[in-house]
Amino acid sequence: MRDRAARILMVVVAVLLAFFVLQPYVTGYLFSAREPRPVAARGDLSDFERSTIRIFETVAPSVVQVVGLSGRGPAGGEPSGSGTGFLWDAVGHVVTNNHVVENGASFVVRLASGEVLPAEVVGRAPNYDLAVLRVQRQGGLPAPVAVGSSADLKVGQTAYAIGNPFGLDQSLTTGIISALKRRLPTSGGREVADVIQTDAAINPGNSGGPLLDSAGRLIGVNTAIFSPSGTNAGIGFAIPVDVVNRVVPELIRSGRVPTPGIGILAGDETLAAQLGVNGVIVAGIVPGSPADRAGLRGVDARAGVIGDIIVAVEDTPVRRLSDLTDRLERTGVGETVSLTILRDNRRERVDVAVVDVGEQGPRARRP
Repeated sequence: MRDRAARILMVVVAVLLAFFVLQPYVTGYLFSAREPRPVAARGDLSDFERSTIRIFETVAPSVVQVVGLSGRGPAGGEPSGSGTGFLWDAVGHVVTNNHVVENGASFVVRLASGEVLPAEVVGRAPNYDLAVLRVQRQGGLPAPVAVGSSADLKVGQTAYAIGNPFGLDQSLTTGIISALKRRLPTSGGREVADVIQTDAAINPGNSGGPLLDSAGRLIGVNTAIFSPSGTNAGIGFAIPVDVVNRVVPELIRSGRVPTPGIGILAGDETLAAQLGVNGVIVAGIVPGSPADRAGLRGVDARAGVIGDIIVAVEDTPVRRLSDLTDRLERTGVGETVSLTILRDNRRERVDVAVVDVGEQGPRARRP
């Protein structure tokens, strides 16, 4: 009797072991999807998705890849860098960043269709990190990107960036406007004021591409990311479209943008902060300049005199050099500004003409 029970127990154990061993195979055989699975129905796209798709389909054909080449002629040499641009008008002007084109000897533009066209630089504005190229073809180009305004932007608005990050063309990223009125140093030795900050992913290759609002209008030109690694870290910057809309037509007309100034060499802002100075120290004066004719005084190292300190322009406070240069740019070449200066601890007003100091070439810290 005990032998029979032991045999039965052994059989049961064997069956259970076989079940556990064979179960995955049996399940795989019975339930494997050996044929294409049926497509599950989905509901309608959300309003946000439809809006995003519409923006991309409308604007993407007007966004191009700009490739710089190391040589000229039919061969063109090796690529020297690439970025993004977008069509500005019907005759083929393309807007991009100055730093995208500054190291190239010749250029080609690749359209969204894949067509590659030679292009030439029409003008550059290092002080604004903007440049304009023109593709060498007439007609048959996509429509220009619609232009919006940056004056009425609000933090929290949705922002869309289209570009060619890492050479991957026609990429769309979305985010919001994170901050406004940032300042961005440029290779021209000045700062762009009222720069837009966004968390829409901007990576190398996005430079020169459009930043758009929810209506698909241009609100900025993507120009830089803030990241030690060089990849997106949630902080990107764009040149405001109101600046772009002022600079680009000037580049198309004359190939350059005047640099409004008065002919002074500004003192180092770090030194000014250490001295407790709330304004722009006049370190030096360009001989024959409007500042020289107006009697402004620079630092006299031998006498130990700090020189004039510009504290306001047209009654608008000046705390740093970018405040002064921004006000001069808004005033424009050929006009006159009223400066409030501190001299020997007394406030004085001085009228100074605004001239184009950029004809001497870009110089750091010279307004």
